[in-house]
Formats: sequence, C-alpha cells, structure tokens
Amino acid sequence: MAGEIPDLHATVRAGTGKGAARQARRDGLVPGVVYGGSADPVTINLPFNELMKRLKAGRFLSTLFNLKVDGHDDVRVICRSVQRDVVKDLPTHVDFMRLHRSTKVNLFIPVEFTDEKDCPGIKRGGVLTVVRPEIELVVTAGDIPEKVEISLAGLDINDHISISMVKLPEGTKATIDRDFNIASISAPSGLSAGGGGGSEDEEEETEEA
Repeated sequence: MAGEIPDLHATVRAGTGKGAARQARRDGLVPGVVYGGSADPVTINLPFNELMKRLKAGRFLSTLFNLKVDGHDDVRVICRSVQRDVVKDLPTHVDFMRLHRSTKVNLFIPVEFTDEKDCPGIKRGGVLTVVRPEIELVVTAGDIPEKVEISLAGLDINDHISISMVKLPEGTKATIDRDFNIASISAPSGLSAGGGGGSEDEEEETEEA
C-alpha cells in the first residue's frame, strides 16, 4: 500500500484574472489552479516559501500531493506545469490536476535493498553501488507502493541488478522499456575487477611493442 503522501496547503484565491494574481504575488503567495475530474476548476494561492522548498527538493512534477484547501475536501493532485519569471526564474503560477483513485501516473518510487547478510559479494568486502535509488514507475493513484524491495541474496562481486531482475509491486511497471541497471556489487578498493588481468589499453600496447 502507499506510503505517506505529503500534504500541500493552499487557500482559495478571491477574484480571478491578472489583478488578483498580481496581488497574490505582492502578498508573498503564488497563484495556481486545480482542475480535472468532475469538479469545477478552483483558483488557489500557495505560500511562496513553502512552494520554493518543494521545488528545491526536486521531483515536484512527479510527486503526488494531498492538497488541503480550506472549505474543500482534500484531493490528490499532481503538478502539470510551473510557470516562472523569465528574468528571476521564480515561480509565478502553478497548475495542478486532480486524480481519481484509478488514475495512472508516473512517480519515482524509492528502492530498498534487503538480504545483505546473504550476499556473498558484500561478505567478501564488495561494495553496493547504487545507480538508481529511485525507479520511475507507472502506478495507480489509489494504490501507490511505498518502496521497491530488491534482494541482494546470492549476488557476488561484479554482479549487476537490472530492472528485468526485479519483481515490481503488483499493478506497476517501469516507465523505461529498455533493461536499465539499478545497482551492482563493486570490487573492494585495490582489487581488480578481473582478478588481476590488465586493461584493454595495456593489452593493445603489448601487441604493438
């Protein structure tokens, strides 16, 4: 089942048009709109500082939020666009789309590695090198997995974990069709990955000599 979906607080914006939006910005707010579903669009204001914190944290356009607006029921939304000032690059307007529980969305789901005690590579001093701490998946808004668990049992030094080797949560799929790498067990520092063999460049130089 889903992990905790972050709350995003907003207030209803009184008035519409450029005048109301400009006033909101003067008050330290960022105007926005919530649309989609069976309800009418709602114009909102978000605290500038809170929005900037969310934007700097990353993944804003692929994070599902629980939007809380006074006088309205909480609703799950995903951001569809952030308009910015062309000079200052600061947010000037935000568009959110309401999601039904059955809506499919792309979200980054964190990866959790398990069974390190059963990993021969780590027992021999190998290091888990993570390429993708999160995997972008197509998920259902009403059933978002908290994480993707990947077992390290049986993996040795130089073994790789690709998406095709991972059992994804039920009802999800990766957004990338190709078989991409997620992590590997790297050799300890000072230990050659090939067991002491020379590099290709060294072999070529030997042949030319």
